[in-house]
Amino acid sequence: MNWKFFVSLRYLSAKRKERFISIISFISILGIAVGVAALIIVISVMTGFDEDLKEKIIGTYSHLEVMSDFGIKPSDEFTRKITGTEHVVAASFFLNGQALIRKKETVTGVIVKGIDPENEVRVSKLASYMKEGSLGALRDNGIILGSELARRLNVKNGDDITIISPSPEKMPRVIQAVSKSDEKNFKVCGIYTSGMYEYDSNLVYAALPAAQELFSADDLATGVSVRVDDAFNVDGVKRKLRVSLGYPYDVRTWVDLNRNLLEAIKLEKTVMFIILTLIVMVACFNIASSLIMTVLEKTKDIGILKAIGSSNSDIMSIFAMQGCMIGFLGTLSGTVLGIGACLCLKKYKFINLPKDIYYIDKLPVKMDMQDIGIILISSMVISLIAALYPAYRASKLDPVEALRYE
Repeated sequence: MNWKFFVSLRYLSAKRKERFISIISFISILGIAVGVAALIIVISVMTGFDEDLKEKIIGTYSHLEVMSDFGIKPSDEFTRKITGTEHVVAASFFLNGQALIRKKETVTGVIVKGIDPENEVRVSKLASYMKEGSLGALRDNGIILGSELARRLNVKNGDDITIISPSPEKMPRVIQAVSKSDEKNFKVCGIYTSGMYEYDSNLVYAALPAAQELFSADDLATGVSVRVDDAFNVDGVKRKLRVSLGYPYDVRTWVDLNRNLLEAIKLEKTVMFIILTLIVMVACFNIASSLIMTVLEKTKDIGILKAIGSSNSDIMSIFAMQGCMIGFLGTLSGTVLGIGACLCLKKYKFINLPKDIYYIDKLPVKMDMQDIGIILISSMVISLIAALYPAYRASKLDPVEALRYE
């Protein structure tokens, strides 16, 4: 064993005359452990929230959307032009519109999305979200509701509902004033659950021809849903489609459509990392104070070590190692505690969230080894920095002064 490491280990573990110094060292280890554990838990939750949100967004909507202010007329030629682009896997026309949905006396606003059931399964995960019914039944004047909306309207599979598409001049009026030509009866042919409250409570699906009739859109569609082979590498495909399609078409990715939400989560993750790192820094201040008191207590030992030939760098190494040991023990304890808590949260999901606020109902957890590595390195670096000044003070101690009265 390296003699400097041996001395450092003895200083850390040996009983001291001043028990208070040992208590401060223990508090330092505990503080670092709590800080590291809190960092791992919070960053893992934020990463899980980010990943879960992206998965829900990508699953409900497509990777890209090609749209035009003048509408798009569905055609095989236009579809082939899109699918012929490199990395594009599939494409499907859709029509979006705002409407009112009525069941007996209950009325609420929704977004109606007209889709082609056969192609929709290739561009989104809607088919896998179905809890009741099937997409194919849309062709028989059917409509698919989100589970939250179905619960609010108290409807089940097979029930009849009415969709009302008010014209702008009729919007301020009471619903009874809407003429029969503005409403259309549908049969609930399916209920889906995406896990996103915003979608499950506001988004309904109908067949594209039925939506065109409802919104008097003739034979036009709002746009084309496009799926690519890599959801996180859509910018290149976006540029190629913009070049090949030209005016008046606009191409937007799922990131563009949800940029504010994704940026907010990224900012929250960064801010939480900075705030919780302060906990580790406070604990590391205790390392500095503990080592300073250790230097004062071990003045005679330092004098003897220097008298028998130890250099300034040797003395500095001893106390720097001691600070690093405290940091290592705290970091190791915090890592075990943090990962253990994350595994429990991930397995048992005992924390429920209000779905109307957080979009999702369970606390998601995803441990990213890169994030954990950054946390561990940051903790050790802060611990080392905190130990440098006391170690430097110890190395500058004059052995003559240290042993003068011994």
